Amino acid sequence: QVQLVESGGGLVQAGASLRLSCAASGRILSAFHMGWFRQAPGKDREFVAAINWSGENTFYAESVKGRFTISRHNAEMTGYLLMTSLEPEDTAVYYCAADSRSPLPGTTQYDYAYWGRGTQVTVSS
Repeated sequence: QVQLVESGGGLVQAGASLRLSCAASGRILSAFHMGWFRQAPGKDREFVAAINWSGENTFYAESVKGRFTISRHNAEMTGYLLMTSLEPEDTAVYYCAADSRSPLPGTTQYDYAYWGRGTQVTVSS
């Protein structure tokens, strides 16, 4: 098993940047793909970005492409989501997820077995 803890959320104004971190423990992080999802009030959890175990392959939702960057540092057992040009529509609880069952990371919540508890991101207009 792997345990995930997100941090770095907060309240920012539109146009600002935030970097979320996902600290992993329990097993070697390089064995897992990592993903970021978000859930706004009253909405379903949605895919944001994913990165494969080595960091060579990344995937993004269309709504964040060009603004968000996913990365990882396996030696530090940490994944990151750099969010720039934030918009009020980005307001949500952001979750880190991990999984090792497939050759490439998935883009649905059902593709991930391990989840953090989330960190709140609020973007004011």
